[in-house]
Amino acid sequence: MFFSTFVDRKKRKINEGGNNFGPMVTHETKILTRYGETDRMGVIFHANYIIYYEIARTEMLKDLGDYSYKAMEEDGIMMPVVEIRSNYVKPAYYDEELTVRTTLEEMPRSKITFRYEVFNQRNELINTGVAVLAFMKADTRIPSRPPARLLKLLQPHFNSVSKNKI
Repeated sequence: MFFSTFVDRKKRKINEGGNNFGPMVTHETKILTRYGETDRMGVIFHANYIIYYEIARTEMLKDLGDYSYKAMEEDGIMMPVVEIRSNYVKPAYYDEELTVRTTLEEMPRSKITFRYEVFNQRNELINTGVAVLAFMKADTRIPSRPPARLLKLLQPHFNSVSKNKI
């Protein structure tokens, strides 16, 4: 994987817990920023946050039960992005370790919504975002339900009100 050099797989974690609306799944991914991601002002270029979101949701799926985008595509399902939002609070700089917290607040239906919070190494919130992806059949490009395998991996987190880490 192209990004494997700056994703710290040892510091990932998945939590299950609750919010005011019920159970949710939260995952954290560490990313070390690279020089090539900065702009002329020395800050991380804004479009890179979208890439960080993708890295974080990919790692979340892997950590839920070793289910990757590739496995999902092999199951005949694709997940195109249908909406993306990003809010820039503070800049990030070269060689900073960022923590991308990814949250699923509800079980997916025909779409899945990932919420992101990005923190710098001083644990300051620097960015928030939302990505909505749709499920569609790879062969027909018709909207689909989520793969049964993904629902099976997510279901225990949404049936439990426990706040224990897994």
